[in-house]
Amino acid sequence: MDGNLKETHRYDDIIDLPHHVSDRHPRMPISDRAAQFAPFQALSGFGDTIEETARVTEEWIELDDDQKTELDLKLRMLRELLTQRPEVSVVYFVPDVRKAGGAYTTVTGRIIKMDGVSRVIVMEDGVEILIDDIFGIEGEMFLGLENSVL
Repeated sequence: MDGNLKETHRYDDIIDLPHHVSDRHPRMPISDRAAQFAPFQALSGFGDTIEETARVTEEWIELDDDQKTELDLKLRMLRELLTQRPEVSVVYFVPDVRKAGGAYTTVTGRIIKMDGVSRVIVMEDGVEILIDDIFGIEGEMFLGLENSVL
């Protein structure tokens, strides 16, 4: 027991002294002190690679003949009504730049230009849509079209 008692009083001579503050080295900010305990990432970029692999893309859907006919009819109607700047909702496929597939996006607005040579529709807000990527077009001018023609 004497050995244990002797060990507990080992620092009695310095225990009540004030904490040392260096004159040469400024105190480290708390934010930097916390950084030294941050997790270490041995493989930089590996987390990004895993995240990119897990990101889901959609496959491009091939339209059947009836859908192509309906879309062609709607595009012809839009070309005739172009001076009226018709408002439509266009669903189209946007290919992913990093991996196979992409995503279907819907844009609603007024069409200001249809370019048959480059096969592009230009919306009022500047969005350009490739006609070959269009999945569907909806608008008031098409109401009743399905019942009467298709």
